[in-house]
Amino acid sequence: MPNIAVVIKAEIARLAKREAKSATLDLKRASVRYRTEIAKLKRFLGQQQREIKLLKSQTARQQAPQSDSEAELDGVRFSARSVKAQRSRLGLSAADYGKLVGVSPLTIYNWEQKKSSPRKAQLAALVAVRGIGKREALKRLAELTPRKKAR
Repeated sequence: MPNIAVVIKAEIARLAKREAKSATLDLKRASVRYRTEIAKLKRFLGQQQREIKLLKSQTARQQAPQSDSEAELDGVRFSARSVKAQRSRLGLSAADYGKLVGVSPLTIYNWEQKKSSPRKAQLAALVAVRGIGKREALKRLAELTPRKKAR
């Protein structure tokens, strides 16, 4: 026959577990409910942040008026053949023409070979150089080129 003290001790432990479980059951349910609510709020917050970002970009595009140079460049197209023809018309090397436009000689070569095309700022510089003559080009080039000091 089992010892009465062991039986009573086991019964007390069982009843204590049962009481503790019933006391913490409400806390567990509340914890699960709070976690699901937090997850929903995080998803909602992410969605709201994406919408705000989208709306900011849309309003920035609408409010940013085009500058005069951008408005002038709307109808301008780039032609590699035109760059080559203009450079030869001015009688300039790719290095000199690059200095005049504000780019490297390799960039001029890549434009002429249709390997790349100019960005808006570079296209604006090309448009600015289009209307000048040979004398004006040489004059501007002389202004851009630093002179060597005589010894």
